[in-house]
Amino acid sequence: MSRNPSETHVAVLMGGLSSEREVSLVSGRECAKALRAGGFRVSEVDAGRDLAATLSALKPDVAFNALHGVWGEDGCVQGVLETLGIPYTHSGVLASALAMDKDKSKAVLKAAGVAVPGGGLFDRHEVARRHVIEPPYVVKPNAEGSSVGVYLIREGSNDFAVEVGTAGWAYGDEVMVEPYVAGQELCVTVLGEAGGPRALTVTDITPTQGFYDYEAKYAPGGSTHKLPAVLPPAIFERCLREAEAAHRAMGCRGVSRSDFRYDGVKDVLVLLEVNTQPGMTPTSLAPEQAAYSGMDFEALVRWMVEDASCRR
Repeated sequence: MSRNPSETHVAVLMGGLSSEREVSLVSGRECAKALRAGGFRVSEVDAGRDLAATLSALKPDVAFNALHGVWGEDGCVQGVLETLGIPYTHSGVLASALAMDKDKSKAVLKAAGVAVPGGGLFDRHEVARRHVIEPPYVVKPNAEGSSVGVYLIREGSNDFAVEVGTAGWAYGDEVMVEPYVAGQELCVTVLGEAGGPRALTVTDITPTQGFYDYEAKYAPGGSTHKLPAVLPPAIFERCLREAEAAHRAMGCRGVSRSDFRYDGVKDVLVLLEVNTQPGMTPTSLAPEQAAYSGMDFEALVRWMVEDASCRR
């Protein structure tokens, strides 16, 4: 970016309409704070359905998209920004929509040679009353993030994911059901640089208790992160290369994060999903990996703004 940061007006989009609104508000405030510290002129925007009118009045040079979940992360807000001609951070319309759809993204990743879990989409009422695949398995919405609405049905369990069949279920009539892969929860952050995607490192995530759910991801002390992860060298390298391959195959840009499971007993590694807008909270994984790689939080958000500006 050729201009001085003080000459660049950044609109940080946060909040939004999804179930991940509160996490997005924290991400947005942290990013806005770091951008101001870096000398940028910043407007914090709690993104609502009047977003187009708000941005038209603000006339920012760049939009920093700190939204999470549906509408903000699935291509909808990206479409608004494209229409307004405002450069923005993270992936574009197609990659955002594709990554949010777990079923379609798995098909793309599999075609690119990346190992993914089996399973598929099932009617939520059927899943609520019987085992559609042999336990252990995981049930989750096809188009949500942050482990919202995720249920683990353990081996030998007589229970079903009855919650997905209730009237209060708000995440669609089809749910993703995948075989559960025991072992380590791993993630890799990728930066979409000019020379191609660059994976930073591998983090091993251990929930403080139970399953790596929404609380484990965002509550202070909900999980411990070990980086770099202790893995067989070949598996560590494979995580890096498959995360880069996933970023490329999905058409991502800016920052992405790939989430893996590794069963060291069976020597099975699968990529669970690609997150096109990783969390930017104090407990988030992408900023932690960037810092480990020598890029502090302020440098990371500056890089993201500069990367977006190059696509004006």
